[in-house]
Amino acid sequence: MANIYEVRRYGKWLLLAIAAAMVVGFMYVSNNMVKDLAASERERMEIWADATKEIVHQLEAEPIAMADSTGVVIAPVADIDFLLRIIQGNTTIPVLLTDDAGNILNHRNFELPDPVDSLAPLELSEVNERFLADKLAKLSHTSNVIHISIADDVQQHLYYEDSKLLKRLSLYPYIQLGVMIIFLVVVYFAVLSTKKAEQNKVWVGLSKETAHQLGTPISSLMAWNELLPDMGVDAETCAEMNKDIQRLGTIASRFSKIGSKPAMESADAAAIAGAAATYMSTRISPRIAFSTHITGDALPVQACPPLLEWVMENLIKNAVDAMEGHGTLDVTVGGDAHNAFIEVADSGKGISRKNFKNVFNPGYTTKKRGWGLGLTLAKRIVEQYHHGRIYVKSSTPGQGTTFRVELPLTKA
Repeated sequence: MANIYEVRRYGKWLLLAIAAAMVVGFMYVSNNMVKDLAASERERMEIWADATKEIVHQLEAEPIAMADSTGVVIAPVADIDFLLRIIQGNTTIPVLLTDDAGNILNHRNFELPDPVDSLAPLELSEVNERFLADKLAKLSHTSNVIHISIADDVQQHLYYEDSKLLKRLSLYPYIQLGVMIIFLVVVYFAVLSTKKAEQNKVWVGLSKETAHQLGTPISSLMAWNELLPDMGVDAETCAEMNKDIQRLGTIASRFSKIGSKPAMESADAAAIAGAAATYMSTRISPRIAFSTHITGDALPVQACPPLLEWVMENLIKNAVDAMEGHGTLDVTVGGDAHNAFIEVADSGKGISRKNFKNVFNPGYTTKKRGWGLGLTLAKRIVEQYHHGRIYVKSSTPGQGTTFRVELPLTKA
């Protein structure tokens, strides 16, 4: 059963690698689209610059073509109209045209803070001048510039910003990535909560059914045990059988408590751990050196004693199994300012660090025979019912393992 968790762990990393590869591919495609659009916008700006240069050249070379209604002489209408349509066709890319001295000759498509009168578009307020000057200062540190040779010693410079479409497209992959991450996190926690709810129903159903199934034979055994003295069975045998029947009753009671919320009461964690250790010490191999170190002070906690004893028995049984019949086992009980703690240390085969959490998963076991539910039940009892912690404090393969249980102390 342990292989299930090995496969799940490697499968999780595989899925993460696939997801990362998909994200990288998505970002690569998106960035290429942004680069293509940026290249397209630069081509448009180069055409815009060429049109500006051509207009200047035509105005200087052909001063006698025809005049408009104001008497101003212009170049041939067809060429000028075509070039002007190129310039006016740019309605999306903000541009600044400057001379060699850095003076702004023209601007287009900027959202100026101070609206410009349509009758006097070239007249700028101080606010707009500062705004355009700031834009020019920022654009001068970018590669978005095209130099226009007007004459041998005269140049103009065309600075341009990315269009709104390009800016939005540049941000879109990151926004979509964020949405995907949020969606995956929500789905993950939703699935996790559903899984936990289903596990709780399984635990409750299994526990109640086990308690119910044990109830009938226990009642029957109790009745037979009362008849045995009348059938000539000696009293000592009947007394030992009665102990076993009571033990079965305790086990059934524990299962019934797992199946529903147990009643909690004020108890001494040291006394509960000591009683469980004493009970188990007479039921393990004499080749195992069993020792206990229990504080003499009371450790008041809110607990269900039968369930807490069950946790102790599970930990001790697992320690005995890990040592395969010989070794040392030590139970230490103490407390600090906030918690009572119980530690069960053995000299068994140990646990690899990667399995520190897996040992509490349902079905995880290294034994040829076993359901792998003991530590899972212990974790449920400690964390869900007693609001404490149970974990592998330390373990070294081939040297041993220490499990630690922490329970919150009750205030005096």
